[in-house]
Amino acid sequence: MSSFTEVAATAARLLAGAEPQLLAIVGRSLSVSATACAIGCSVGCLFGAWLGVARFAGRGAVLAVLHTLLAIPSVVVGLLVYLVLSRSGPLGSLGWLFSFKAMVAAQAILVLPVAAALTRQLVDDAEQSHGEQLKSLGAGGALRGLLLAWDERYAMLTVLIACFGRAISEVGAVMIVGGNIEGFTRVMTTAIALETSKGDLPLAVALGVVLLAIVLALNAAIALMRRWRLAHADVPAAMHEVGA
Repeated sequence: MSSFTEVAATAARLLAGAEPQLLAIVGRSLSVSATACAIGCSVGCLFGAWLGVARFAGRGAVLAVLHTLLAIPSVVVGLLVYLVLSRSGPLGSLGWLFSFKAMVAAQAILVLPVAAALTRQLVDDAEQSHGEQLKSLGAGGALRGLLLAWDERYAMLTVLIACFGRAISEVGAVMIVGGNIEGFTRVMTTAIALETSKGDLPLAVALGVVLLAIVLALNAAIALMRRWRLAHADVPAAMHEVGA
């Protein structure tokens, strides 16, 4: 057999046999990314909902900074978190460096601006259509933002899915702050990079297949959510509730 065929066959056996090492890495990746998304999206979506309805001096500058953060390299985030959590850093006493918590913190920081920017855009667009009606019903800025975000809940699900995809496919930040320690901080992306450099291609290929399957599932979920949203587009229930 050719080298490629051997690698593919071995990778298939790892996947079919549910290799414990592979399952541990996949499970750790999902746990880190899900926790980071829960934290980053909670803060980012709330901030984005408020920013979507808020009108204040300097809002344009805030949006410019937010949009700039969307393109921030993950290695830069990893470096900043490393400096903060290092022994000489301001939070070095926590002892989080090269741990699960450090990786969660790095991914949450990466996810937060994505959640905030996408939520802000959704709420801003909804504000143009339904904002005046909510104002006439007595809804203040913060409440209006939350109601509009709830009205766009199907689209908000795509925001959460996109944020999870951003987190789980990231490699630079978790490599820096997690250290890629086997059995503790090694996740799919860092394991693929390491195993490829070591020449252990079957495990790298198997993890790559799993990662691609997860990304494909996320994209399929986003497409389904968009179709669901279009199929259930109706008069915002949130406004009826305020009116009641």
